[in-house]
This record gives sequence, C-alpha cells and structure tokens, in this order.
Amino acid sequence: MSEGEPSYIDYEAFLDPDFSPSGFANTLVLSTNNATDTPLDLSTPLSRVLFDLQEIDTHIHSLTTRSALPLLAHTQAQTGAAENILKETGTQIASVTKGYERLEKEVVQKWQAADEARIAAEKSLATVRLARAVSRCLGLGRQLESQVAEILGRGTAGQPSAGSDGTNATPGKEGFRALERAAYTILSLRQMYSATSEDEEGYGLDRVKATRTLRNEFVIPAENMIKSRAQQTINQFSISNAANSQSSGSNYKQYRELKSRLATSAATLYLLSPIPRQAVQTISDYRPELLVSTIQGYLQTAIMGSVNSLAKALSQLPTMDRALGDISNRCQDIVTLENILRSLRAPSHPLLASTITHADQTSSSAEETTPEQSKFNLLQPVLRNLDTSSLPSYYWRSLASSLSGRVQEIVNRGGVSARTLRSNRDRLKTEIRDCVLRSSQTSATGITPDKSRSGTDPVSTANWEREAAVMVSSVVGPLGR
Repeated sequence: MSEGEPSYIDYEAFLDPDFSPSGFANTLVLSTNNATDTPLDLSTPLSRVLFDLQEIDTHIHSLTTRSALPLLAHTQAQTGAAENILKETGTQIASVTKGYERLEKEVVQKWQAADEARIAAEKSLATVRLARAVSRCLGLGRQLESQVAEILGRGTAGQPSAGSDGTNATPGKEGFRALERAAYTILSLRQMYSATSEDEEGYGLDRVKATRTLRNEFVIPAENMIKSRAQQTINQFSISNAANSQSSGSNYKQYRELKSRLATSAATLYLLSPIPRQAVQTISDYRPELLVSTIQGYLQTAIMGSVNSLAKALSQLPTMDRALGDISNRCQDIVTLENILRSLRAPSHPLLASTITHADQTSSSAEETTPEQSKFNLLQPVLRNLDTSSLPSYYWRSLASSLSGRVQEIVNRGGVSARTLRSNRDRLKTEIRDCVLRSSQTSATGITPDKSRSGTDPVSTANWEREAAVMVSSVVGPLGR
C-alpha cells in the first residue's frame, strides 16, 4: 500500500508472522457481539471479512494496473539477461567440451598407450630377469655336475676318468676338495630357489619346468650324495693305519691327507646344515645340525664299540690287552678329531648372514681382528651340543657310564669270570688308568696337530686323572661290593 493512501484494513495484523486466522476470527466475533448473547450474530463479522477481502482485491488490481508496464519491462530485462547468460554459458560449455576432447586425445589416450607400454616393459623386464636366473641356475647346475663328476672320480662327460673302472669310484684328494666347492654351488642354488621377492635373483624359478626338473632330479640327489660322502668320511675317520706305518714321512703324509679330508667334510656339513628360521645373535650361535649329528654319531659308534669290546674282554681276561689297545686307538682317533676341528675356522656362509642380527653385522667387518671371532672354530658347536669340555672327556665318561652295568652283570652271574676279575682287580686298575692317560695325551701319529697355531697342545697338558678315576671306578667299583 502506498504511503498516504487511506485504508481501513490493518495490514500490520495480516503481515504479522504470528498471525492466526482462528484468533483473528475470534477477536472479530467478540468485537461485534456480546459474549452472553444467544445465538451470536455472525453476519456482521462475516461482512467485515468480505469487505476486507474486497478491499484487498481492489488494491491488488490497482497496483497491477498501475505497475504493469514497469513489471513487464523488468521481466523482459530479466529474460534478456537470462538468455545472454545461457548463450555465454553454452559457449563456455562448448569450449570446455572441446578442451576435454583435445585433452583426452593428447593426454588420456597417450597415457593409456604409455601405460600399456609400461606394463609390457615390466613384463619384458621380468621375463629377462627370469631368463637370466634360469640361465644362471642351469649354469650352476652344470657346474655342480662337473663337481659331482670330480667327486666321483669321473670325467666331465660322465665317463670314468683315466685309471678308473667306473664302478663305485673312490674319490682322491682332488675329489674331496670338490666337496666344499660343490657345497657352495648348492648354497647358491638354494638361495635362488628360495627367492620370495621380485627384487631377489631367482624369483619365479619354481614356475619353470626346466629348473624344477633340475632341482628335483639332480640338485637334491647331488646334495644328498655330497652329505652322505662327507658323513661317511667322518664316520670312517681313523689314524690307526697311519700309526702302523713304518716311515715317519709316510706317517705325516697320511695324517695330512686324513686331516685334509676331514676338514673338507666338516666344512661341507657345516655349509649344508639347515639355516635357522629365527635370527641368531652371532655366528657362534649357529648350530650346524649335520656336522653336530655326524660327530655325535661317530662318538656313539666309538663308545658302543668300546663298551662291547671291553665287556667281552672282562669276561675273557687274556684278550684285555687287545681290547685296551682297541679302546686306546679309538680315543686317539677322537683326540686327533678334536685337534683338527679346533684348528678349523668356520667357513664363510653366504646364507647365514641374512639371519644374523644387525648388531652382529656391524661388528662383522672387524672379524679378522676380533679375538672372540678369531677363536670360533668347528669344535665349539659340537662341544656346546654335547655339553662337555672336550671330546675325549665325553668319550671316557660315556664309556664309564655304559660299562658299569656290564661289569655288574658279570659279577651277578658269578663263576670263573667274576672270580678272575676280583683276583685281578689291581692289575685292571693299573692297566685301565694307564690306557686312559696314555691314549688321551697324544695322537696315534705322534704329531701334535697345528701346534704352531696354538703354541701348546691343549690335549697333552690336560689333566685326565678324573677321567681315569671314573673309568677305574666303573670297572673296579662293582668288584668290591
């Protein structure tokens, strides 16, 4: 409503946000009627409402008639502005569409082509890596084949070498030298076959039939053969033949050859022993299971053979000298075995470095000058596993513990054997004690192995009185009961 224009309508009441039609109607009825009248006269408030509506309609009609042209001009201006905006927006949309099409053509399609090239390059690189790994694996297999042929005393083509009949060929010194080289070749193959990451050499070899066939039909049998040959060398280790040699030069030569074979076999078993799954703190914590079990089996064989020999001699005393000589030879073999193992440093293990903790790896660079590292040898893991200070001590104590029951059986049976043992108790005591002291202090070759390395022979200066007392007590003790 224009200012100054009279009006009977209360526009403020109608325009109030809190306007209530029912409240307005009630107020209008009460203002035109008495609340106590019955019935109420509604014609007056109804006329009032109709009059207000008519007044408002007339006012709207006046305003629209008077403001039609400005409204139409304003609407036309808004419509034109909207058309201009739409036109400009269409132009911009067309420009953006053309830009996207150009971007898709110049970038997206080229990126897709580049991505396809990248995938092809990655697959090609993986193929090249796998081909190189297969080539190196087959090369190592060929190298292992040559080394196995050398171990077996055959030519590289699989034919018997000169001077060999080709059946059950026994390898010579050069053949035994090939054991350790073959062990390193097997470790290289084992490392390639165990690759689990694409960055590691040999990843995916298990998917190539040629390499699977190489591993199953040659590498594994070759590894078993090499293990068996090394274990056989240790199990058959004996210096008795060298001790019976007439020539001291021949004696020393045979000893050196035996030592060379034993050293190569021990290093081979050390290298081919299973690698621990969990990290070890130092190299000295590594337990070479193959070497330890083979040495332990060698000792058990010597112990059981000595127990049977001495038990038989106790039942037939005239054979006691021969039995003690046999026991002495076995102990001298063990003394020599211990000296050789003590002189052998553990070979470098290419697969063991990955299981050693970082603290030890930082100090491994000073291994040549660290006294603790330089003292580590192949004897230490054997002694640690057997929980003993020396192999001869373990031999005598195990022999004594196994012998007590045999002597008790002879005494319990009674008869001539038991009476003969009791009557010769002093003689047995002296002979057994002398046997322990004599056989524990020197090797059968009469040579102190690697004396120049240690300065003094630790075996010759050791006190074996306790072992002698234990042995004497195991034999003489049951006779006094």
